[in-house]
Amino acid sequence: MLTVEKIGGTSMTALKDVIKNIILFNRSGQDLYNRIFVVSAFSGVTNLLLENKKTGEPGVYHNLANFRDFHKPLNELITKLKQINESYGELGLNIEEADQFIEKRVKEAQTYLENLANILTSGYVSNEGILQAAREILASIGESHSAFNFANILQNMGINSTLVDLSGFHDHHSYTIDQRIKRELQHIDFKNTICIVTGYAKGTEGIMREFDRGYSEVTFSKIAVAVAPEEAIIHKEYHLCTADPVLVGIENCSPVGNTNYDVADQLADVGMEAIHPKASKPLEINNINLRIKNTFDPEHPGTLITKDYICEHKRVEVITGTEKVMIIDIYDPSMVGTPGSDLEIMQMFFKYNVSYSFKATNANSISIVIWEKDFNKKLIHELEDNFEKVTSEKAAMVCLIGSNMDRPGLLAKSATALAENNINIKSAGFALRKVNIQFLIAREDFDTAIIALNKAMG
Repeated sequence: MLTVEKIGGTSMTALKDVIKNIILFNRSGQDLYNRIFVVSAFSGVTNLLLENKKTGEPGVYHNLANFRDFHKPLNELITKLKQINESYGELGLNIEEADQFIEKRVKEAQTYLENLANILTSGYVSNEGILQAAREILASIGESHSAFNFANILQNMGINSTLVDLSGFHDHHSYTIDQRIKRELQHIDFKNTICIVTGYAKGTEGIMREFDRGYSEVTFSKIAVAVAPEEAIIHKEYHLCTADPVLVGIENCSPVGNTNYDVADQLADVGMEAIHPKASKPLEINNINLRIKNTFDPEHPGTLITKDYICEHKRVEVITGTEKVMIIDIYDPSMVGTPGSDLEIMQMFFKYNVSYSFKATNANSISIVIWEKDFNKKLIHELEDNFEKVTSEKAAMVCLIGSNMDRPGLLAKSATALAENNINIKSAGFALRKVNIQFLIAREDFDTAIIALNKAMG
């Protein structure tokens, strides 16, 4: 059966394990083929190219964006990527070919970036489009590097592999991403090769414009829709678990096993992404099943996400949350009985491109939870200009999530578990379908809350 599979950056860095646990595991001969692998850049490379995803430490992109010299960091990047190449020599990578490939690619990118920098300094055009193009060019380098190395290693092992570079680096035709994917894959005989495809895909719409660092999963999703595989698979460095094993202990949690796309969306909404929600929608709409597997546990089937799955037993499937949210509370006595107060607030949030993950209301106030990274002082000032009192505070959110957990006493049981651990609930709520019960608590109580809820639901 044809599968489309994605390998994340952390797994890609462990290429020896990827080859043993994914490429070769329980396979030989023709059974090796009929698989398309969409690969991320090696761990940390995109951080060097753009910025550190967690800390915000600037990469090459920020030097260009701030009119600083970007040639030195580009040369340092070449050195770093060659060091990575050298580390895979033992796997059979032709280091000389790999070094030549990446040096040529970075130097070609440098030419493009120099042209963009000259346009930027001229002051004649809007910076936004130019900077977006720079991000696209730089991001493409990471996936082209990892895909080339992976395909080269497999070829040198005697495994027929086809490198599919969707970066369009030397192609100046105006293709959309979907058109490029179709064009590059249409003549490949999947039954007789392993396809290694870049997670970055060039298109007229700009894949980073909407998805930014989530682009590789979008490419993966678009390829799956294009070829209609039997199954789509994402290989991560961990299982999708019922709770965070680092917090609750690996003996107190387990892989979820089965769930549906609605639950996957709930997880993404609190930052625990099984898959980027913009990537999951096309899979769900086209009825393509998604499996989440652990690269380092090849014998385990992982977790299968389908469109219509409902757990046959009423239970909580995942206990999770985030410490990176803020509560904004808007109070005004004129709200009571006045239509449109909520609309006015939402229009301000929309104006500043701020999304929310939780909202609670009473007669005179509305509490809204947003990601801390999206906190915008201009938004707060505008709210203050229009309503009597606006307050904001840092918080954490813990959630009970599941496809079939609507049972009497669940809310009471979970609230009791928090109370017994001296955890005050700032706010709580759930929608009618009850696939996600949310509790807002103090940040310092987050770890204790996860452990307490996991124990209570076990």
